[in-house]
Amino acid sequence: MAIKLIIFDLDGTLADSLGDLTDATNHIRAAFARPQLLPHEVRKLVGQGARRLVERALSGASAEEVEQGLQLFLAYNDAHIADKTGLYPAVEETLGLLKAQGRQMAVISNKNVALCRKLLSVLGVDNYFATIIGADSLPFRKPSPEPVLKLLRDLKTTAKEAAIVGDSINDIAAGRSAGIMTVGCSYGYGEAAEIATADYRIDAFSDLLRLPLFKNNLP
Repeated sequence: MAIKLIIFDLDGTLADSLGDLTDATNHIRAAFARPQLLPHEVRKLVGQGARRLVERALSGASAEEVEQGLQLFLAYNDAHIADKTGLYPAVEETLGLLKAQGRQMAVISNKNVALCRKLLSVLGVDNYFATIIGADSLPFRKPSPEPVLKLLRDLKTTAKEAAIVGDSINDIAAGRSAGIMTVGCSYGYGEAAEIATADYRIDAFSDLLRLPLFKNNLP
């Protein structure tokens, strides 16, 4: 059956935001008199949402300190949403070609939804997506399949007609549990083992167009 709906992760899949995430993380670490982290260290903290990132960045902190750190992180990230963030190569062109094929597209991210919307707007690609679901949109987030299942219901799409594209185990696990096709991005923030069980793997975003799933226009 043809793939009518493509679900994308955001950070590490559509956009390379590691520079801004590193700055936001070091902003809160400085506030708590902790040494700065390098980008490759912050990369290991990304993927489970802002609260989990802050908990890990402030390891050993009290619940009150984590809450303070979370508010600092979100405010800084909002104010510096795309200082260093950009789309990966050929993302906008590829989205345009997929849209021209007649496919619907959506985003499911573990970033707060307001930040997702703002970042996609600043990067100029928000108009490609029918729906954007963030970490605070639902009681559950990836790797739970619930955001995917809700999206399928809302867009009246069957599991056999959908695929998810992402760089981490959260994306692949959510997709597999929801019964949809999975595409792992090797260029993102996840380790190779995290996308090992994906149905397909791509090394660049434009490789999507070479997959048998997306080669032809929808009838």
